[in-house]
Amino acid sequence: MASRARLFKEYKEVQRDKSGDSDIQLHCDDTNIYRWTAHIKGPIDTPYQEGIFQLAINVPKQYPLVPPQVRFVTKIFHPNVHFKTGEICLDILKTAWSPAWTLQSVCRAVIALLAHPEADSPLNCDCGNLLRSGDHRGYHSMARMYTRLSAAPLPSGSH
Repeated sequence: MASRARLFKEYKEVQRDKSGDSDIQLHCDDTNIYRWTAHIKGPIDTPYQEGIFQLAINVPKQYPLVPPQVRFVTKIFHPNVHFKTGEICLDILKTAWSPAWTLQSVCRAVIALLAHPEADSPLNCDCGNLLRSGDHRGYHSMARMYTRLSAAPLPSGSH
């Protein structure tokens, strides 16, 4: 199966580059190569900057021809993330997917989305409406509050 070979290759790269990208920690489920967890750091100069957010990544058997399903496990207030389900509205996870993307680069794209919300395609309408109406202060304070409540950094030494 091509997908298994590709995932093992990505797994090896993640193991080798542990110190390479301090914003992303990718972990493969010990019993299932198709289930991954990522911890991403909120980008600097955003209301998410103090937080560590957990993503659940389910990789389909047709990967890399089909994109992985990625969702936030950590509650987050963001226009492109469904507040209850954690679903992410991101073109590369849908129509703009390319087999050139890796799980690591998908995490990088999610971090970029946190820094540059798209208020015109909201999954969280309340959040999108705040941004579209120009209430950046309201958006920032809600996003910061949820970051503090839900995305507190892990104590050092734990995973």
